[in-house]
Amino acid sequence: MKRVSVLFISVLILLGMLAGCSGSAGGPQEESSGDSSAQKGKVTLNFWTFWGSETRRPVIEKIINDFNKSQDDIYVKHTFLPFGDIWTKNLAAISAGNPPDVIINDINSVQHRAKNNQSTNLSEYIKDDSFKGNFYPRLWDTVQYKGDPYAVPFNTDTRLLFYNKKAFKEAGLDPNKPPKTWDELEAYAKKLDKKSGDRYERIGFYPLWGSFGPPSWLMNADNGKGFLSQNNEVQINTPEKLEGLKWLKSWNDRIGQENVNAFKAEFGSEQSNPFIAGKVGMWVDVATFYTQIRDFGKDMDFGVAPIPAKSADAKHWSDGGGFVAEIPKGAKHPKESYEFIKYLTGEKAQAYWASKNFDNVANKKASEDALSKLSGNDKMVYKEAVDNLQVTTMNPVPADAPDYQNKINPLIDAVLLGKEKPENALKKAQSEVEQSLKK
Repeated sequence: MKRVSVLFISVLILLGMLAGCSGSAGGPQEESSGDSSAQKGKVTLNFWTFWGSETRRPVIEKIINDFNKSQDDIYVKHTFLPFGDIWTKNLAAISAGNPPDVIINDINSVQHRAKNNQSTNLSEYIKDDSFKGNFYPRLWDTVQYKGDPYAVPFNTDTRLLFYNKKAFKEAGLDPNKPPKTWDELEAYAKKLDKKSGDRYERIGFYPLWGSFGPPSWLMNADNGKGFLSQNNEVQINTPEKLEGLKWLKSWNDRIGQENVNAFKAEFGSEQSNPFIAGKVGMWVDVATFYTQIRDFGKDMDFGVAPIPAKSADAKHWSDGGGFVAEIPKGAKHPKESYEFIKYLTGEKAQAYWASKNFDNVANKKASEDALSKLSGNDKMVYKEAVDNLQVTTMNPVPADAPDYQNKINPLIDAVLLGKEKPENALKKAQSEVEQSLKK
């Protein structure tokens, strides 16, 4: 999932470059909410989001309506565009000189848009130095480019280990003691495996299912260090990541790539997710995966814990993504847009969003407020997610090498398939990314 996201961002970046050379308009906007009679005498802002579901659209529009009623100078109109269209249309609209006033955008590619003059520097509007203190520090760091903020964090995510307590009991494992290290994870997985001859009826665990791909595990292996440092120093070919890559390959070797492929071919919709269906004993995913368990798991007995650490003296590292509120370059009303963004990322709006969507919001106080109002499994999972943000790292797409992961992933895939030695793969990846950054 993470690799798909990186590829998607790379496509958007390419489209952004093309849009910068083009005079084409952004096209007609999709269905909008708003009463034209309420706009008289006010500055009208067009706010683009991809939140059109039955769950999320009413929530964001309630926040918008509350803002519109809270003051007499600004009227915000919500425009929904599908997830696959919104950012490409935004880039085309920027090129045409007619962008939206505020847009929800990807958090890990803020720096790229800032560098390419596709977003507005907010330092002119953020007068209070304490404003950044409202947000988790790692999120605020992600919206910086050359020391200035180019967006405001809206929400984020983190990864957790979900485990089937019923399956634990069947395998003779304590359902209240999830694995804490990689060694324990592997030992538990072997006990949870169920086979009929050569065919798996249940696979205890496979590290590349869910939403924690090879880059995430290698970061976990290397004490939270991603492929690039904050200063864009390449740190791919390290002893720790080499050990982590060999560990990943060992899972393929033990289970067998054919078994992995055959099992994955049976994966279906949310209702038939293999973990929820009892075909996988442990599963790593974003915290909001819990809503699928809640809605489709039929009172499934499950637990949640941090992702196992590489060793007993290491941290339970995770990585995260999320979205920001951003003012596209060329927006007609940046001052008013920032006023709306302050409300959108403020404690009241963020707490409402979190409570209705079970989402990790960027505002720290709002996150704590949402947690205090939950109970049962809701509270169990949300508290684990909030606590896990302390060991969650962001991996912004570097402005100077937006496609760097596309150079790494094929080499890692080759290792997992037995077509490349781990040592050679990491050495090649280190060299290719270094050359890309030099260019």
